[in-house]
Amino acid sequence: MNAALRSPAPLGGALLAASAVLCALGIAVGSLGWEPLLGAGSANLAIVWDIRLPRTLGAWLAGALLGLAGAVAQGLFRNPLADPYLLGSATGAAFGVAVLLVVLGLTPAAGWLAHLGLTGAAFLGAMAAVAITLALARGVQQTMRLLLAGVIVGMVFGAFAALVMFLAPDVLRAMQAFLLGTTGFLGWSSVATLGGVLALVAIAAIACSPALDALALGETTAASLGIALVPVRIALVGLMALATGAAVAHVGLVAFIGLVSPHLVRALVKPTHRWLLPLSALAGGVLLLAADVLARWLLAPRELPVGVLTSVLGGGYLLYLMHRRPL
Repeated sequence: MNAALRSPAPLGGALLAASAVLCALGIAVGSLGWEPLLGAGSANLAIVWDIRLPRTLGAWLAGALLGLAGAVAQGLFRNPLADPYLLGSATGAAFGVAVLLVVLGLTPAAGWLAHLGLTGAAFLGAMAAVAITLALARGVQQTMRLLLAGVIVGMVFGAFAALVMFLAPDVLRAMQAFLLGTTGFLGWSSVATLGGVLALVAIAAIACSPALDALALGETTAASLGIALVPVRIALVGLMALATGAAVAHVGLVAFIGLVSPHLVRALVKPTHRWLLPLSALAGGVLLLAADVLARWLLAPRELPVGVLTSVLGGGYLLYLMHRRPL
């Protein structure tokens, strides 16, 4: 493994293979646990096509968006602790979704037009949270100030979302599942929306990868190399917010995927951002889909909230890294 996976291409192939295996497992896990449904029959085909397949693909796409957003955040802010949650964008997106659910009376499974509206509301909420974080931190130069501002903004927007639920208790049940993280509302409209956003964000982020490589050398060096820092920052913050907003709008608050995915890739290879961004997206898709399969299977017929499972597994992985590499 050491010689093979030190190169980015074999790691990408391994992550794609893992994605294919997990997709097959996701299709075979139902409400009662392991239910392959290999037999013919219109009922079985409907279950696979209308429920399990879109849920499986949607979970992978949402994880890929979170992994990609985490890699962008860590490259932009030159901080391995940066992820969409620490900058407040996730709770900002949750607040935007809560407001739209109350105003329009939507549910997370109300069709493709509703999903587009939820994604737009989550994007606006995420952008607002990130903008406030950057304003409080006075830019991205002071790392500790940035992270502290992100934590504060995240708590405030989380409180706003809780206030919306308090004032409109009719959406409490839907928002409770949303805040714990769930893939249960994913359908083909979600797959189409998440797939389109992932393609857009991935293409734009990879196009900005030379700027992220230059920023890793410091802002002075990046400016001397001809990088227009202000437009690049605005573009990358927008991409990060769009990716986070789309994922949060469809699966809720799923912790640690955006933080762990780039770390996992860097533990296996040392790529430039041209490779790190797509590999982090693949790793994020694998991690969230694996967590979703486990969440459906472990306590079947009961289902664990996938956000709870990712928190436990992601936190355990980071504690393991801290144990191996004490500060």
